[in-house]
Amino acid sequence: MTGYKEIDTTTLFEMMANEPLTLVDVRNDDEVARGIIPGALHIQLAMIPVKHDVLDKQKSLVFYCHSGIRSGQASAFLASKGYKNVYNLQGGILAWGRAGYSFVPK
Repeated sequence: MTGYKEIDTTTLFEMMANEPLTLVDVRNDDEVARGIIPGALHIQLAMIPVKHDVLDKQKSLVFYCHSGIRSGQASAFLASKGYKNVYNLQGGILAWGRAGYSFVPK
């Protein structure tokens, strides 16, 4: 059991429109410079163990990266620290772009 849920781009888009959540991009600086999902925070994967305490345990937390691997690691870590509403975006920002959703400059 992973302790977090995998979601697709449609589910994330609906969540963003309908509930308070924190969206976290765990990619590296050079990747983020190409654009992020609107409203996302940027916390590199390596910094999640140091900075996770700034994240609100009461909100849904959605993590993404390039393809979903690193964000899955971040999701598993937060779930192990007692965060309850943790989600990983399947396919990462690649899937977001393929679905036709927008990016914004960082």
